[in-house]
Amino acid sequence: MKIKLLFFVIAVFLLSCKSKKEQDTHVNDKKEDAASGATKVVNVVHYPQEKHLKNIKQLTFGGDNAEAYWSFDGKKLVFQATNPAWDLQCDQIFIMNVTDDLSKGVKPQMVSTGLGRTTCSYFLPGDSTIVYSSTHLGSKDCPVVPKKEDFDGKYVWPVYKTFDIFVTDTKGHMLKQLTKEPGYDAEPTVSPKGDLIVFTSTRSGDLELFTMNIDGTDVKQVTNELGYDGGAFFSPDGTKLIFRTSRPKTEKEIKEYKDLLGQGLVMPTNMELYVCNVDGSDLTKITDLGSANWAPFFHPGGKKILFSTNHHKEKHDGFNLFMINVDGTGLEQITFDGVFDAFPMFSPDGKKLVFSSNRNNGGTHETNLFVADWVE
Repeated sequence: MKIKLLFFVIAVFLLSCKSKKEQDTHVNDKKEDAASGATKVVNVVHYPQEKHLKNIKQLTFGGDNAEAYWSFDGKKLVFQATNPAWDLQCDQIFIMNVTDDLSKGVKPQMVSTGLGRTTCSYFLPGDSTIVYSSTHLGSKDCPVVPKKEDFDGKYVWPVYKTFDIFVTDTKGHMLKQLTKEPGYDAEPTVSPKGDLIVFTSTRSGDLELFTMNIDGTDVKQVTNELGYDGGAFFSPDGTKLIFRTSRPKTEKEIKEYKDLLGQGLVMPTNMELYVCNVDGSDLTKITDLGSANWAPFFHPGGKKILFSTNHHKEKHDGFNLFMINVDGTGLEQITFDGVFDAFPMFSPDGKKLVFSSNRNNGGTHETNLFVADWVE
């Protein structure tokens, strides 16, 4: 599920050592960063500190675009988007070729119904069908978004009980409903082996991970500890899962978590990353950073994790991508936008990385998709 930032800080570093052609693509609105002493600009596509990335290309232009995931052949992306120019009130699911040029306002192919709210889409084996979550059976309207002021200024996520998981083809023809249990069923992702889907559900009374066959059969519970287990992805060999979780411990934390969940809400401000086998065994905590650590994805070698975090921000007011070894060592910052970088996913061949970012948006709230060559 996508984080909607409640605040946006135009805080990005000045590009250095760039060619004149590259410099001409940026708006040099210079300001001094009190924390780092670096010079800020509004529009930057590639920061000089981002040594693991090269040839960064912006894929979408305008609106709110996120959670882009590769097809099995590495030629297409499926993602969720809301764009005022497309007359959408909340997120719907789209697909695009990685080579498509959307810079002139071209609308990509929508594959969801256009009703309700959607999230968490993923290609199924063969790349002719897509699995995603939607609330459209509950209502054709967008569900109500909780207001921060109603929760003492705290940021909460809705986990709508009307979310279920569906399969569509690449033209938007609905093919099958995979989940029919009462409550929240969402956040599906697919194993690289093409045999399993992992998803998050409240069917046990808590937000736990489950797996099922790609046809929706043989549902198995993976996690069983109190807390929000979600945003799971498979390892490259399909044997392990990486996911985010909250683990309330004190009586106050447990009460707050249960009270919010009873209202269909969670507070994702304190989450860490865990790895386990697909059956839930060998559960291991990877991060202990505090704050919000989420959107994890395995490095192609299976020994490292890319993820989004705000632990390094003094006021926790922005997210960047970091990389860490699966044993919790070797933490390294990968991206350096001053506001928001998240949802990293390596292409199937491991050569490219797609991610979402607030970079190069002219100081607006727009979130766009970017793709880059990965450099070891």
